[in-house]
Amino acid sequence: MLTSQRKSLILDMLRREGQVVAKRAAEEFSLSEDTIRRDLREMAAEGLLRRVHGGAMPVSPDLPDFSARRTVSSDVKQRLGVRAAGLVRQGQMVFLDGGTSTAEIARALPRNIPFTVATHSPTIAADLEHHPSAEVILIGGRLYKHSMVATGAAAMAQITQLRPDIFFLGATAVHPARGLSTGDFEEAAIKRHIAASSAETYVLITAEKLDASSPCTIMPVSDLAGMIVEKGIQEERLAPYRAQGVNIIEA
Repeated sequence: MLTSQRKSLILDMLRREGQVVAKRAAEEFSLSEDTIRRDLREMAAEGLLRRVHGGAMPVSPDLPDFSARRTVSSDVKQRLGVRAAGLVRQGQMVFLDGGTSTAEIARALPRNIPFTVATHSPTIAADLEHHPSAEVILIGGRLYKHSMVATGAAAMAQITQLRPDIFFLGATAVHPARGLSTGDFEEAAIKRHIAASSAETYVLITAEKLDASSPCTIMPVSDLAGMIVEKGIQEERLAPYRAQGVNIIEA
């Protein structure tokens, strides 16, 4: 079997199962474990996967701090934000997660209908200072500065009192087998709690976050109402998410 064929099989396993166990891959492909391990080392050097003891995991996206992320705004995120904001209806309560993608939603929210925005992000709340029709509920707690969101028991208790119609979730990675994930344990717990309190949860995903995995799991893909993704992503990458009942909205 050619090296390129082996690596293609390994990537297929990684997308399908969310991990590669070297011993099992060697058995499935009828190859030596040393060959698989060598391929994994080369693929890790090429940035295709992340080596772990005994195998490999999907790549973890880079996590620059919030101020650095905020200075980088893209046309893609703006389009995703506008498409997400179009889902908001009069009288609803919308929960906005922290992050640069959800900031684009805040900027695109309709200005001619009344609704309520709940958020545990002081920067999102500040973005809505001059919005003419949005009531804003700001959740407090311990500030996780990397993402500029409140976490901890105080934030949990306040979120418990709310029943949002829509939660726009921010995630650093999404994978059909490993679910949605982020880089901090406490932040993942808060996101999971908001989703459990909300009627529907949507996530905005750019191409580099798709089929990736970060250390802390938020929730399974099947718990999402929908994913708002950029146009042009190959259907073969989106099919595993559709198969789990997720509505894929392109923008």
